[in-house]
Amino acid sequence: MYRADTIAAVATPPGEGGVAMVRLSGPDAKRIGREILVRKDTDWESHRLYHGRVRDPGSGAVVDEVMFAFLREPRSYTGEDTVEIHCHGGPYVVRQVLGLALGRGARHAEPGEFTKRAYLNGRLDLAQAEAVLDLIRSRTDKAAGIALGQMGGGLSQEVQALREQLVDTLVQVEAAIDFPEEEIELLQREALSRKVVEVVQRVSALADSYEWGRLIREGVRVCIVGRPNVGKSSLLNALLGVDRAIVTSTPGTTRDFIEETVNLNGLPVVLWDTAGIRDETEGVEQIGIDVTLKRLAESQGCMLVLDGAAPLAAEDMDVMERVQGMAGLVVVNKADLEQRIDCSAVSGRVPDLRQVAVSALTGQGLDALKGSLRDCFLDSAEEPEIVVTNVRHKAALDRARASLVEVHRAIDQGLPPDIVAVDLQEARDSLEEIIGTVTNEDILDRIFSQFCIGK
Repeated sequence: MYRADTIAAVATPPGEGGVAMVRLSGPDAKRIGREILVRKDTDWESHRLYHGRVRDPGSGAVVDEVMFAFLREPRSYTGEDTVEIHCHGGPYVVRQVLGLALGRGARHAEPGEFTKRAYLNGRLDLAQAEAVLDLIRSRTDKAAGIALGQMGGGLSQEVQALREQLVDTLVQVEAAIDFPEEEIELLQREALSRKVVEVVQRVSALADSYEWGRLIREGVRVCIVGRPNVGKSSLLNALLGVDRAIVTSTPGTTRDFIEETVNLNGLPVVLWDTAGIRDETEGVEQIGIDVTLKRLAESQGCMLVLDGAAPLAAEDMDVMERVQGMAGLVVVNKADLEQRIDCSAVSGRVPDLRQVAVSALTGQGLDALKGSLRDCFLDSAEEPEIVVTNVRHKAALDRARASLVEVHRAIDQGLPPDIVAVDLQEARDSLEEIIGTVTNEDILDRIFSQFCIGK
């Protein structure tokens, strides 16, 4: 499972940049660093930043002028001796520095191997390690905050506390199994039942937070739809604050979809601006409408845009039929003009979609639109104290909850203690999977393979 060798990789994104970092970790990290790094002072103190040069030990040629740090185990990210070399960020220079490290005995790190070593060396539990990836992939401040909380042990501490409660309960149950002649009150069944119910409620709260956390982590896809010339592209531009889509008075200008993301108080929303839907079209415009319908089917919600300054048209009715049952909003655009639309008729056709009046031209109603759109998917008043964002954690919590329900049933029905103990052990095992009692190497490899190389 754990090869005690020295690994190296570039820890910064590929491409040209001012600075890049090459990271080495393992028992030979310091030796390799000393062979390729040159400075006047040869005494390296841990956790100090030094100035030096990278030199090819074979030819003596200087490759780059760098800053570097030596981090002595166990006080490093991986828990091993680590050398971090901050070189100039040109691709050629970075390749040269990494090549010298590999040439002196390091092995190229696999994706996520630095974080995997941090887990195997006890620097992070598994939930904290997975939160590192969540932080890297965060698209909003709220997603980053959740990931930081998990990295700091928020989820792990709650799971560990629940595990300890189960262990205490299991001790009592197993005592009743081992010493039946003592008539140990498992056997104080009402008290035990209440204790199990409390754990079930806490496990359920964590499991039920997953949908909230998943939305914050992954976001939602919302399709902007409507007949031509109702202001779909103008609305997209207004929401983004930039002119991203072409706006003209000519129907059918939008032929393909445009994709952009907005941050609605921590919820990433991917907006698809699409071609207007109407009948009697052909050629390129019809292809655009086909793309619109495809994107509408793939989206998790919609913004149906109507022209508030005009009566409802047959094409509006057709679009309303297509969004029946979807989550989202009816956006009545052109609120700065005299209103001629019959909003009650709209409510009758799409009663599940809340109406918001806006003016994409003046910005009127945009803040209310953003708040309403967020509330379609995420009610901020229901933000959980601890949020689960990982589907693996959710599955483990669901298994724990199911086992605890069986425990509660067995206690209430007066079943033998050994039956209660089996389900308690399964619930405990499920919780332990979250924080890292995982011995299957394939599972670990699958988890850490999602990371980028260098992390």
